[in-house]
Amino acid sequence: MTDPKTNSILDEGNRLFLHGKLKEAITYYDKILNDNPEHLSSLNNKGYALSKLKDFDNAIKCYDVALQLHPNDLSVLVNKISTIRKQGNFVEALLLCDKILKDNPKYNIVLYHKERILFSMDKFEESILCCNSILKDYPDNGDVLFDKSCNLVMLSNFDEALNLLEHVISQGIQYKVKAKKSKSFEKLLDHSRFQKLVS
Repeated sequence: MTDPKTNSILDEGNRLFLHGKLKEAITYYDKILNDNPEHLSSLNNKGYALSKLKDFDNAIKCYDVALQLHPNDLSVLVNKISTIRKQGNFVEALLLCDKILKDNPKYNIVLYHKERILFSMDKFEESILCCNSILKDYPDNGDVLFDKSCNLVMLSNFDEALNLLEHVISQGIQYKVKAKKSKSFEKLLDHSRFQKLVS
């Protein structure tokens, strides 16, 4: 049975969160958790807010409490993956991805985390496989196409990387800026086609 008072406190916390007022949002989640320490949405949202504040250890504590109560809650699991990936704990993040993908092989949000984790681990071919899996459902997903292009550069497959990059830049100018700033494309700084694409 949901309590209207709890719901209105949660709504206010979420409103503050969406306005970037993360610390204030946490005080609302805490109001709920003081009365009901097992309130799933408050634990998850508090963890997410803490993660955005780069308080990763406390974010993970929130997720772990939530997962003790609801071990298969996908939203909490995905947030935990994101947080441990930001901490650079790639092996644990990858294990969690694989645990979810075993039962949900086409869960694209987890595949997206997985392709980024694999890239960070220099497993570029495996990362491309994850990108391809997402692109089957979303062939024009700019972020995934960009990541695939980065992987291809790391594998020195420059022509295909630049073809993809050209396609992505045609979707949005932000990818031109992203490519200029990306360490992945440093190898191509003197490449005339790359220079044309990002100029």
